[in-house]
Amino acid sequence: MIRSLYIRVVLTFLVSVIAGTVIAFFVSTWIFEDKLNLNAQINLRNFGQDIVRIYKTLPLREADSFVSEMKQLDSYHIRIYEATGEFQSYGKLNGHKSAPVTMEQLKKVIDGGVVQATPNGIASVLLGLPLKTEMGTKAMFLETLAPPSATFVASWAIIFATCSLIAGSLLILVASIFLVRPIKKLTKATKRIAAGDFNVKLNIKQSSELGTLARSFEDMMHDLKQLEQMRREFVTNVSHEVQSPLTSISGYASALKQVGLSDHERSRYLDIIIAEAKRMSKMSDSLLKLSLLESQSRQLRLTTLSLDEQIRRVIVALQPQWNARRLQFELDLDTIQVTADHELLNQVWTNIIGNSIKFSEDGGMINVSVRQDIKNVTVRISDTGIGIPLEDQKRIFERFFKADRSHSRKVDGSGMGLAIVKQIVSLHQGDIRVESELGQGTTFIVALPITPPTD
Repeated sequence: MIRSLYIRVVLTFLVSVIAGTVIAFFVSTWIFEDKLNLNAQINLRNFGQDIVRIYKTLPLREADSFVSEMKQLDSYHIRIYEATGEFQSYGKLNGHKSAPVTMEQLKKVIDGGVVQATPNGIASVLLGLPLKTEMGTKAMFLETLAPPSATFVASWAIIFATCSLIAGSLLILVASIFLVRPIKKLTKATKRIAAGDFNVKLNIKQSSELGTLARSFEDMMHDLKQLEQMRREFVTNVSHEVQSPLTSISGYASALKQVGLSDHERSRYLDIIIAEAKRMSKMSDSLLKLSLLESQSRQLRLTTLSLDEQIRRVIVALQPQWNARRLQFELDLDTIQVTADHELLNQVWTNIIGNSIKFSEDGGMINVSVRQDIKNVTVRISDTGIGIPLEDQKRIFERFFKADRSHSRKVDGSGMGLAIVKQIVSLHQGDIRVESELGQGTTFIVALPITPPTD
């Protein structure tokens, strides 16, 4: 099997041209067969009538001599039959096989009738005419040897097919280069991407299917580049997040081996080790939960719940955190029923409100409102905290991403809370977005459908 697309395109064209030319020739011949035969019959009949007049006007010997020297004998063959079946022929056959004449046809012409037949198909005519001479009535049979029209058509068809094949082949050779070039570019780009190089420029500006394919390929390449960058950042972040507690655990565990430690120091070291172990466990649980959500192996357990009541319970559960920071809540919650996964949705409000508490200044205010329209329920959670830089707002839903690194060091967190929130909201076929300005606080807006989410 030929693997080169270029060769396959060229061969396909050549086969198509040859087959098309042959089919067109036979179809046109079939369509015009009757007209060509009629044209040949008219010419042959006119020539035969001229021969009849010659024999009627001139003596038999002079007529035979005159007819034998006629130039038309290059295209026509004449046989003059006696009643006994013997005949005299005029003109050279030149390899042409003369049509057979039956005794029935001969008798019909001798009796004054006319015989007309097409024994060899297109433009081949056999004409029998009675010929009256001074020696009595004879039968003259004329037939076409090489009809001018048929010869012209055949020659024209051959020349046309040859020229068409040559010109078409040259054109397709040139056109195939431009046709195959984008595919070759895509092939080379694929190999470079497989080798890890995502900085590939295709520069394919066609508006055809190849152009669409090239643009889709570039979009895919862009996504792969982002995915590879996210993968590297993920590995780096996981290594960093794991290394930090491991270092603490290892250091304080070694310190516990020291002789002469007081009970207070020993207890403090053990508390640090336990806290770091819990942080690692929490991070591991968050990674596992996020992986389950992204793989969608975690099926939604849908129930009808009171959304305003759920948010109130989350705020009450977090009271020790916001009470210690002297934060206040301003609630504007309509009574709304939604169909959702209670556990996952509870995680959403816990993560968002928890972040608002972490990044708010002491004594600040957190506003929570719930509104309903025809299709959606909208929850707005606003704080008066440090805010998020504009360049970071598009990335805050990425795992391990922390908008304010300097402030993040002061608070606990792995940077996966909002990634989990984003995934849970997406599973509910909802939407989440953020509005924030540095020093002016942050607002998270969650929109959830009222009707149950479908698969």
